[in-house]
Amino acid sequence: MTHAYRLLSNGQLLDLPATLPVLDPATEEEIARVPECTAELLDATVQAAQAAFPAWRDTPFGQRAERLVALAARIKEHADELALLITREQGRPLPMAKAEVMTTVHWLRGTAQLALPMSERTDAQGVRWATRRVPLGVVAAIAPWNFPLTLAAMKLGPALLAGNTLILKPSPFTPLATLRLGELAADLFPAGVLNVLAGGDALGPMLTEHPGIAKVGFTGSTATGRRVMASAAPTLKHLTLELGGNDAAVVLPDADPVKTARKLFMGAFLNSGQVCIAAKRIYVHESIYDRFADAFAETAKAAKMGPGTQDGVMIGPVQNRPQYERVKALIEDCRASGHRFLAGGEVPSGPGYFIAPTVVDNPPEDSRIVQEEPFGPVVPLLRYASVDEAVQRANASEYGLGASVWSSDVEAARAVAARLETGTVWINSVHLLDPQVPFAGRKQSGLGVENGVEGLLEYTAVQTFVG
Repeated sequence: MTHAYRLLSNGQLLDLPATLPVLDPATEEEIARVPECTAELLDATVQAAQAAFPAWRDTPFGQRAERLVALAARIKEHADELALLITREQGRPLPMAKAEVMTTVHWLRGTAQLALPMSERTDAQGVRWATRRVPLGVVAAIAPWNFPLTLAAMKLGPALLAGNTLILKPSPFTPLATLRLGELAADLFPAGVLNVLAGGDALGPMLTEHPGIAKVGFTGSTATGRRVMASAAPTLKHLTLELGGNDAAVVLPDADPVKTARKLFMGAFLNSGQVCIAAKRIYVHESIYDRFADAFAETAKAAKMGPGTQDGVMIGPVQNRPQYERVKALIEDCRASGHRFLAGGEVPSGPGYFIAPTVVDNPPEDSRIVQEEPFGPVVPLLRYASVDEAVQRANASEYGLGASVWSSDVEAARAVAARLETGTVWINSVHLLDPQVPFAGRKQSGLGVENGVEGLLEYTAVQTFVG
């Protein structure tokens, strides 16, 4: 890939020495090098974002929304190009990468339709009270490698719409599509309003510690989220943290075992299982467990694995070597513990971080594969005898991001869903999100809210006028 990637700072696309390598996870070959932000460039970018903030804050809300719509249109015009970049750097099959680009378009357009509330009241003494929401200043948005564009848009859209200026940092594993987005957006916003900086492991802490940044929006692991929170504490930055999940799916005894297994396969293995809201623990009633397990395992065995550029591929590689090694270690722990594999369990030789969809048959509740978030193509199926038992086991986790309940009786499923300790519960589906509907985690799955008016408010402060 011969494109010369550039950083966007203060409205300028910077041609800096390209030092940060980017690998194709399907081949382990270097496909590009990108510039790496220095401490001096970060300071200059923060200063530019601070200088641009007053004028952007005072830009009418509707005009800010129009800029998001224009960005969505620009992304759509380059959808094929961006999709190929995602496939090459992230590994996902090309049709699914194209779906991410179009989801990003949808997200920016949907966010642009939101509005900030304002409340007024007059008390018995005739004093008028008016409360509005105002932007915070410079926001740092730190996006992960599993959905680099969409998860960036979940921060970029509300931050800019609310009137903040933004510094967007992609993962060092997947910077290409995001840097290209910065190039496409360079002429759509005033200088300093939107900045895109790539860097290695040092850049994240520099952002979260920087005194000129008012808020951090972060998506990533719970362990890293704790470090973000600690580094932001000295300056009391506002935080939105969307962190890990070990989502439970509860399959009730009246669910169709074959149809549900086929649906839950993609709920578990989409993007090779590298989805924070993937079904990572699947509890199936003992009366239908065997039929469900057979159908689920057969679907896993039939799924084509390979480079995302090949036709018909459903399962691409794990995105990076550290995650690949973590998933392999979990599979090896299953083998060493004597757990039975219904599908997969073997790691193919050859280049690329490929792991076939692996299904583990009813491991103990205290096993690593049940207690830890694999974030890869491996999932345990778990028997349960009563709904109360399933709910108790599903809730016995430090995470609380999402869950799903599967049943032919929607009302019965909703009753079970109401007992689950997660931010979102899907009924007979999974992964459904909307830019105008709030999404949040509980327990160790994060702080704050993304999407919807509630997510927009996360990028604001309260200001009250009296009199």
